Parts: sequence; C-alpha cells; structure tokens
Amino acid sequence: MTQMTEPGLRTPPKLPKGTLRIVPLGGIGEIGRNMTVFEIDGKLLIVDCGVLFPEEDQPGVDLILPDFSYLRDRLDDVVGVVLTHGHEDHIGAVPYLLRLKQDIPLIGSQLTLALVEAKLAEHRIKPWSLTVKEGQVERFGPFECEFVAVNHSIPDALAVFLRTDGGTVLHTGDFKMDQLPLDGRITDLRHFARLADEGVDLFMADSTNADVPGFTTAEAEIGPTLDRLFAQAEKRIIVASFSSHVHRVQQVLNAAAAHKRKVAFVGRSMVRNMQIAAKLGYLDVPQGVLVDLKNVENLPDQKVVLMSTGSQGEPMAALSRMANGDHKIQVGVGDTVILASSLIPGNENAVFRVINGLLKLGADVVHKGTAKVHVSGHAAAGELLYCYNILTPRNAMPVHGETRHLIANGKIAQASGVPAANVLLTDDGSVVDLAKGVARIVGKVECGFVYVDGSSIGEITDDDLKDRRILGDEGFISIITVVNKDTGKILSGPEIHARGVAEDDSVFDDIKPRIAKALEDTVTSSKEHTTHQLQQVVRRTVGTWVNRKLRRRPMIIPVVLEA
Repeated sequence: MTQMTEPGLRTPPKLPKGTLRIVPLGGIGEIGRNMTVFEIDGKLLIVDCGVLFPEEDQPGVDLILPDFSYLRDRLDDVVGVVLTHGHEDHIGAVPYLLRLKQDIPLIGSQLTLALVEAKLAEHRIKPWSLTVKEGQVERFGPFECEFVAVNHSIPDALAVFLRTDGGTVLHTGDFKMDQLPLDGRITDLRHFARLADEGVDLFMADSTNADVPGFTTAEAEIGPTLDRLFAQAEKRIIVASFSSHVHRVQQVLNAAAAHKRKVAFVGRSMVRNMQIAAKLGYLDVPQGVLVDLKNVENLPDQKVVLMSTGSQGEPMAALSRMANGDHKIQVGVGDTVILASSLIPGNENAVFRVINGLLKLGADVVHKGTAKVHVSGHAAAGELLYCYNILTPRNAMPVHGETRHLIANGKIAQASGVPAANVLLTDDGSVVDLAKGVARIVGKVECGFVYVDGSSIGEITDDDLKDRRILGDEGFISIITVVNKDTGKILSGPEIHARGVAEDDSVFDDIKPRIAKALEDTVTSSKEHTTHQLQQVVRRTVGTWVNRKLRRRPMIIPVVLEA
C-alpha cells in the first residue's frame, strides 16, 4: 500500500491540465470532520463538511472544524458542496464555511438539506441549495455528479460518482448494506454494477467498520429487543440516541405505541430534527403517541417514554445532566435507561461516567454491551469486499476512519485484486492526483485542527489546550515578589498563591528563602538583568522544588517587580 512517510510538509506541484486533484481536509485518521476537496481545471467541488467532537484532552472546546485555509483564497472557485447525508460529522461545519462565502451552492437529498438549512437558520444564513435524489445526474462546472442510493443509519443517504476529464471517482459517504432496512431503501448495488461497467478509477469507501468481520446486523433486529425491554419496564423508559437517528426513533415510537406509552422528545436538536423528519414523511408518528415534555409530569411513570440526546456522554446533553442530577427530569429507582447507540472512539470514559451516574440513582441501564439495542450504520469487512468485487476499481483510497480502519480497508482492497501500489493510505492534507487511471500521492498541504470555543473560532491553539490540561491536572501557582533593583533584596514577598496543588499554602514556606536567595544572586551577578530573567529564575526555582517535593508540574506564573 502507498503511504505518506516523508516528515514535514511537501508542497504539491502545480496541477496539470486534465488532472483531478483530491485533498482530504478531514475524516482521515479520525471519526468525524469529514471533508474532501476535488479540483480540476481551476474549479473546486467539496464533498461533505462536518465537525469532530472534542475528547477529554481538549478541555473547553465545543467543536473541531476542518481547516479551511486551503480554500480561503479560492472560495470563488468552489462550484458546490455535495452533502452525502445529514449527520453532524458530515454537515456540522457547513455554517462555518458559509460564513466565509454565503452563496456557495449546497447539494444533497431532501432530508439532508432540511437538516442543514435548519442549522443555517440559527446562524442567520439562507443558502442556495439544490435537492437531488438517487439516479439524478447534475453538472457543476467541470464535475458531473451522479447520485446513488446507499443505506445508513439516517434516511436519504447518497453516494456520489464524479466524472471528470481526469477520471472517475465513487465516494460512498457513510453506508452499509442492510438487506432489511426499515424504510425499504437498500444500497443500490445494481447502480454500483452499472458504474463498474463504465469504469471506476478511484474508490473512496467508508472505513469505519473495515476491521469488523462479516456483515453488519440488520436494523430490523433491534425491534424485538426494544419490545422486550418495554414489556419488562415497570416505570419510566429513557432512550438515548443520536438526534438524527430517525430509524431508531421510529422503532421507539412503534414500541411505545404497542405498549400504550406516550413519547416526549428531550433535547433541542432531538425536537428539531424529528419535527423535520415527520414533516417530510421520513418519520411515521403513531396517532396520539407524542406528547410535549412539559405534560409528562401529569402521566403515570409506567406510561412514559423519553427520547433523549446524550448517548455519547456529552457534558451539556440531556442524559448527562440527568445523570448529574441537574436536569428537570429526575432519574430514580426503577427507571429504565437504554443507550441505543455505539461508542464513538474517544467517548468511552464520558459514556461510562454517565452510566455509573445513572446506576447510582437507581436506574436500570441497558446498552450495546448488555442487549441488542444498537446496530452500526457502517459496512463491515464482508460488505466492503462485495463492493470492491462489484466495482473492480483501478485505485482505492480508504476514507472515514482511524488509522487501523484505513489499513483494514486497504487490505480488503488488495484482497479483491487492487494492486498494492494503487491502494493509497493518506492523511488529512495529503494531495492525491488522478490522471489516465493512475492515482498517486504528490504532496501535502497544511491541515490542522480548528477549535470552536464559545464565540471564538480558530483562536484557541494546541498550546492553549496544553495550558488548560496543566491547569486541570496539575494546578496553578502564582508568586509575587518585589525586589530592590540594585541589591536584589526582597522588599515584599514572595507572596505565593496556589490552586489545586496542595491543601495548605503553608507548604510553600520552605521555598520562600530559596526564591529570595536566587533573586539576590541573579541581581548582584548581572547588573544588566531584565525583569523577564528574574521571573524565569523564580519559575525554575519553584518548578524544581515543587516537582521534587510534591511530585507535580503545575502552571507557574511568577511576577517580579523591581523598585
């Protein structure tokens, strides 16, 4: 397999005429932030524009965006953004891209565009959009796009087949091959076969479950499990899922109707997305099942189902707040909580913390590890092999997954007959050129994380996050000292304040004489000293002592005033 191994950045060469360039700006080596830029003849087409959710080592961060710097000076060349489906990791960054240029066309299915338009309305952006469906062919500048029905954990997902002078590309988006989908809409392998007859120069396939053998379990198998759990539950049932998982919500509504329970949606995104899905006909709401959350208190516990957000342990989501006891819904003994989703890598600790909190409150917690309450939305290894055998692509570029997933996908491609040299394992920012049936990595562009922190976008750096981790894990010490600028004698202080380092500030009494001596020695030995140098002396003196004495590495802020 071909892999980027050169250290540092290599600027790609000028794009030759008639060559298709592919630059992933996210989704390679991670689960989320999916975004790929295609370029030919001076025009750009973007496929997906999603967000990545922060992990525990990124404190205070709300969202992580793709790095738009590669596009910033070329927004006028963008002919459109194709959105494969409506999950946040594929559409969540669209508002931030359109802030740069609001009239970039958005192309997607009916449900996908409805979800992204509702999100854009919150940002006061009214987009130019084009609704497409499977089988439709549209041209955007030098790109001809043909859309293919694929099955996923959200309705109306599409793969996109690109025809260009540089070659053809099939990008699956997220997909699986569920043969018994709830909406009857399967991944269209007959359409794949027709594209294979034409010739697929590059296959960009979802890698998320490439290391899982066999085939993904059918969505229909969740229904009997929910029915059993609903029959057993004696009090309230709380089901947590992604706010866009229409199929899961449909199964919960069906089970609630069968057991004569009422359902209330909990969480702003859940309410918004299900209203959109019901209005467009993607969600079939049984008559009389839905109630407003504010009316739940008037119902007996055994008649209540709460459909909630927070299945990934997000701190501000409804389920996390219930587990912490700071939500208006108070979870109690005998309540049943069902986590109807998988664990996104990196969220394990947060989810287990929520589970433990709910168990302490007396709830019965059911999750994927204890019952069949979730099936994946991504193709397993057997399904990917089917696709490779049907498509017989000349080249393969695994996308959407961590490194282990990408490598597993690449091995499946090789097993199906794709030559090892034609399997490209890339990174975010890798530059791939496709011409005359040959795809090769030609360079790399800078492509970092862009952090959304409150109202700031891209202002928080990795150094800032390192400081936050130190503050959270090791604590903070400030030392204020006034010295005589000629003799170095202490006129006031050292005054030491600490947070999260020791139980009592008196522990620092031993270090104060050492600070005074270090400052005096520095002043008397160097008449040309600066205040910054004195502060560094204090930092080193305190840092060495704290590390040896207390076994900690806190953030140290020295303030030295000369008088």
